Amino acid sequence: MADPANLFDGLRPVAEVAAADAAALDRLLAETNEPFVVRGLVTGWPLVAAGRVGAAETRAYLARFARDTDFTYAEGRRGVGERIFYDAAMAMNHQSRRARIAEIFAAMAADEGAPDAPLRYIASTDVPRFFPDLAETNPAPLGARDGMAATIWIGTATRVAAHCDAPDNLVCTAVGHRRFTLFPPDQFANLYPGPLDNTPGGRAISMVDFRAPDFARFPKFREALRHARTVVLAPGDALRIPSQWWHHVEALDRFNVMINYWWPTRAAWLADPHDALLMAILALRDLPAAERAHWRHVLDHYVFDPGEAVTAHIPKGARGILDPLTPETAGQLRAYLLRQLSR
Repeated sequence: MADPANLFDGLRPVAEVAAADAAALDRLLAETNEPFVVRGLVTGWPLVAAGRVGAAETRAYLARFARDTDFTYAEGRRGVGERIFYDAAMAMNHQSRRARIAEIFAAMAADEGAPDAPLRYIASTDVPRFFPDLAETNPAPLGARDGMAATIWIGTATRVAAHCDAPDNLVCTAVGHRRFTLFPPDQFANLYPGPLDNTPGGRAISMVDFRAPDFARFPKFREALRHARTVVLAPGDALRIPSQWWHHVEALDRFNVMINYWWPTRAAWLADPHDALLMAILALRDLPAAERAHWRHVLDHYVFDPGEAVTAHIPKGARGILDPLTPETAGQLRAYLLRQLSR
């Protein structure tokens, strides 16, 4: 087992950059596909100011914006700790619950500081829907984007296993400190992803415990660490996480709040590539080896390396979905697939 302090201390830091305004930040986002940190980007938020006063003040501030409706949140078992993960039977070590925000905050306050306190975590909750007007007083620090979403994360100290997301992502830490450990997309196999269909949040997570990595069980994790980058965000700091970069997230204080801004990297009419992965498992993975080899070449030909020779022999106007997709042809293809899957 490794000493977690040594593990993180030896990693490459995430690059820090300066952005004086939203236009400067937008330029940085357009110029690089690498992660970076902007210190103090949202220090002017009233939410950050409330956090400086304390957890109770922050909860009171957020409660003023919250809708009078049930919120979904995760609640761990008492004494289990702050890691959101599987138990020994590969079931979740936490339960999904629903309650009004006042009830959730009261439970957090009652257990604050208790050594066996269960984790409580309101994860990835849509800001406009559940906290109307919060965005007006704590505005997004970047320019407008098609399809951009804002989500808020509120909770006790937690550890979220390494995972990746499809959209680009700007993380703004408002209350508490968070440590992020990031890995380029090509390191995913060295992170030992878990099940695809039994996950805490819809995406596979790394099975490695970053606090106590078992290098005998996960030897390739050493290689992943060679490519890792890490940073601790203070209140007001922002982190850009590019699409498909894996990230392990630790909320380090007793009460923590962050807001994420997500925007898609693909056209809105395209399907989720993750769905294609699941479909490939259903249709291709368990075929005989010779058939799999054939379909590998077919996919390279039509999908991964489609040169001009793919369509040069077909008259223009008759190439159908072999031409670049449009909203219309994407819709037709989606309808066809739905019919096929429903047979």
